[in-house]
Amino acid sequence: MQRLDLAFQALDLEVPEVRGPSEHAEAYVRRVATEKANAGLALVRARDPDAVVLGSDTEVVLDDRVFGKPADRADAIAMLSALSGRRHQVITVVALTSPHRETAWETVVSEVSFADLPAAHIAAYADTGEPMGKAGAYAIQGQAERFITHLAGSYSGVMGLPLYQTSQLLARFGVL
Repeated sequence: MQRLDLAFQALDLEVPEVRGPSEHAEAYVRRVATEKANAGLALVRARDPDAVVLGSDTEVVLDDRVFGKPADRADAIAMLSALSGRRHQVITVVALTSPHRETAWETVVSEVSFADLPAAHIAAYADTGEPMGKAGAYAIQGQAERFITHLAGSYSGVMGLPLYQTSQLLARFGVL
């Protein structure tokens, strides 16, 4: 949001991120982004009845398997091993809501290809702690950028907030 030159307040929310058994990956990401926006609106609405709240979710998807945030180092290693030498999708949905407007969304799907990663490189990366808290156990804006052989889509979307699409959504709400 700073890169869009907007004043904002980050909210600390706990929104469950559990995919339903038959829920399509993109529908799941959209639902979680919407739940985050709605939870944020519920939190701030009393003190700001005109609040506009943005929620976003990013997930890594390989063969319809959603790779959320790793639970621990072993989980991060398992995710990165599965992504090694493969192309996967990164789905980011931005949801914008306010008390006076219906929720609107922007969905960005990027294709990311990883190099074949030796187990020692995966373990060394996991040891940095960078994979923790990151969908798919990697941060494109960090050390994992060196693993990426090809990106088709939005670099900022893979980071977690696609700036172009976010700016277009905010403009439709009259924020920009």
